[in-house]
Amino acid sequence: MAAPAGLELTFLGHQTWHITDGLSTVLLDPILAPAFGAGNLEFEIWPPRTVDTMGMPAPGAVILSHEHLDHFHLPSLNLLSRSAPVYTGITTPTAVTDAIAALGFTVHRVDHTQPLHIGDIEITLYPAGARTLFWEKRVAQPLVRLAGTTGNDVFIGVDADVSDLYIEQLADGALAPPRLAVVSNNAQTVPYGALGADNNLLPGLDGPRNRKTGLEILHNLLIDYLAPLDGVKDVALCGNGFTAPRSPHGPFLYSDHAALADMANKLQHLFHVHGPRPGDRLTVPTGEGPITRSHATWVTPDPIAEKRALATQQVFLAEPQQVMPSAITPALPEEEWQQARALVADELPRLARELIATRTGALAASIHDYLHGPLSGHRLVLRLLDPPGQPGTVDSYAWNIAGPSWDKVETTSREAAIAAYPFGIEIYFQDFASLFLGRAQIWDVVGGSYQGWHIGEGLDSPVYALFAIYGEHQRPDLAARCYSNSLVALGMDSLS
Repeated sequence: MAAPAGLELTFLGHQTWHITDGLSTVLLDPILAPAFGAGNLEFEIWPPRTVDTMGMPAPGAVILSHEHLDHFHLPSLNLLSRSAPVYTGITTPTAVTDAIAALGFTVHRVDHTQPLHIGDIEITLYPAGARTLFWEKRVAQPLVRLAGTTGNDVFIGVDADVSDLYIEQLADGALAPPRLAVVSNNAQTVPYGALGADNNLLPGLDGPRNRKTGLEILHNLLIDYLAPLDGVKDVALCGNGFTAPRSPHGPFLYSDHAALADMANKLQHLFHVHGPRPGDRLTVPTGEGPITRSHATWVTPDPIAEKRALATQQVFLAEPQQVMPSAITPALPEEEWQQARALVADELPRLARELIATRTGALAASIHDYLHGPLSGHRLVLRLLDPPGQPGTVDSYAWNIAGPSWDKVETTSREAAIAAYPFGIEIYFQDFASLFLGRAQIWDVVGGSYQGWHIGEGLDSPVYALFAIYGEHQRPDLAARCYSNSLVALGMDSLS
């Protein structure tokens, strides 16, 4: 049998990669459906495409880099043969591996000390770099190569800073710099006026200059991020490959990786940048030749849907308008309102305690004066919109750090609340309750309907406090409820 010509990496959209040497095949973070999400929420893959899973060369193994919903999708896994083992990192939440096992897969946890072999494909799963933000620290970063070769490695950075262990091995000469580095563009930048998770409603802190530009994104991705990988010859951009539910502005800005790559190649000479579109295949040769591009016949782009979405974006950019949020989860049936109220009431004391240990809590406890003088113990207001049976109204709770506890307070206008509290969270009651009913995850809600304000730096925002408190790493019980609902929808038994 002839030796393989090299590694072929087919981009399936967002951050899904199909990797083969012509004999063996590995699938990384498979999102194979047109959209992903928890419950009834759907984040459509961008650019839109369909994947013919019957025509796709079947994977001999699946790699799950981490548990976030844009990488871990039970309906997509359900399209695959159960004969393919699933490999993931040591720290992936047990609720995730339990859900995968409930589908009928065999799951293996592997660390960075022993590479795994799928035929002649060798994969080492490196832990995320120490500087990685907390909600991505469980990420495993694959280093892919053909066994017995060196100099043509592929490093896939996924959503984390480059692994310190990998950098150490590069520094001491144990490994050569990768031939190809795959870098994730997670800027998710929205036009001015649109809803974004990092918007700050404090006056003067949300304007055009507070939004990332393409120049900043390119510098962060290609100069700052790749500094430890000095000597890399080729870079592939991915990420930003979805649109939020009911987005009025179409896809994220700067999600056109082909255009970003073209600009990057004109602006620098350190490496060649590739901007693959769904279905594009990059072949990394075993020798000195260039990386070549072709297209997989089993991935079909949808140019009509793409053109329609881009037209929506252009209309919004021509006349930006302030987007008003709406609940992203379906309205709760009347018989569930009482349960939802009980779940939220039970959750508030826990939320009050856990906020103390976040950056929001640390800053809130260290300030003593705000716009109108000395502060009381009330430092943050939680505004629950459209509470049960009271559409168009707001339930307001002030976070008292002396408790810590929540005190029900009179609802004022948003402007008055901003003036009274240095931190604020606005969230629809049904979206908040859906977290505890297993119908949404915190990433869905914050990315779709959350609004808020804060003093301090970006990471002092209540957004990141909510990520810390309700992410799968901290609340696997909530994640398990979502997975159970997905399993039931697929005709499986729920997680016990």
